[in-house]
Amino acid sequence: MLDTIIHLLLAILMPPLLLGVIGKTKAAFAGRVGAPLLQPYYDIARLLRKGSVFSDTTTWLFRAGPVVTLAATAVAALLVPLGNHGAPISFAGDMVLFAYLFGLARFFTTVAALDTGSSFEGMGAAREVTFSCLAEPTLFFALVTLARMSGSLSLTPMLTHPSVADWLKTGASLLLLVGALFIVLLAENCRIPFDDPTTHLELTMIHEVMVLDHSGPAFGLILYGAALKLFVLGAFFMNVALPLRTGDPLTDWGVFVASMVVLAVAIGVVESVMARLRLVRVPQLLVAATILSAFSMLLILR
Repeated sequence: MLDTIIHLLLAILMPPLLLGVIGKTKAAFAGRVGAPLLQPYYDIARLLRKGSVFSDTTTWLFRAGPVVTLAATAVAALLVPLGNHGAPISFAGDMVLFAYLFGLARFFTTVAALDTGSSFEGMGAAREVTFSCLAEPTLFFALVTLARMSGSLSLTPMLTHPSVADWLKTGASLLLLVGALFIVLLAENCRIPFDDPTTHLELTMIHEVMVLDHSGPAFGLILYGAALKLFVLGAFFMNVALPLRTGDPLTDWGVFVASMVVLAVAIGVVESVMARLRLVRVPQLLVAATILSAFSMLLILR
């Protein structure tokens, strides 16, 4: 019960902190003080207090988009184990539900963008769906690889199974898998080099262009949902990349929180030393991630 309560508290409270750490890291690389670490919390709270403005041309799909996207991501957060602790919800085959929850969230985000009738948001929706088609095979190859290693189709045993001994035994396969998952982590969360969440240039936007017509609480839900998605996929990634186990439950929770902060710093470093890719280069990098994960699966299956 205590682990479930800590799981819920971390899933609710920690996601915006990761955005704050990324912002602070980027500011440090640029020689600036940057926004406060808790700025994402202030932004979300400010948006939730504002009123909403809806265009007369939109339907219920535009209002449902942010709510369904956040709800689907929140359910996914209950399926993924955090560190050495099992997920609150776990059953055989939950890995398929985990993948399709993000598909459902993406579907409602793109449908809400198309519902505005704006060709500008339609452009962003087309880009989002195109790139997600290239990123999803990597995730499924990774799930097959982890299922083969753990002998289970449930996320909790799959993600708590990797250990230091597995890295010594199948290091090449896991290294390819970690590289592929990190690329997908950046792409799925619209981070540099795939997208820039701070840009508003027409030719470079992917995700941001789809949510430009949202405001007030709806936009606050979108920002929180994006932070929660980064938290969930980050926990998935760190379970494979850094499978540290101490055996003490409270210490393991501390290790998990520290590993997530390290991941946020790593993302901030990547965004500080890399430029955004040209759109024509994005599919090439996503296909490379798919190839890496496919080779990882072949090494495990052989």
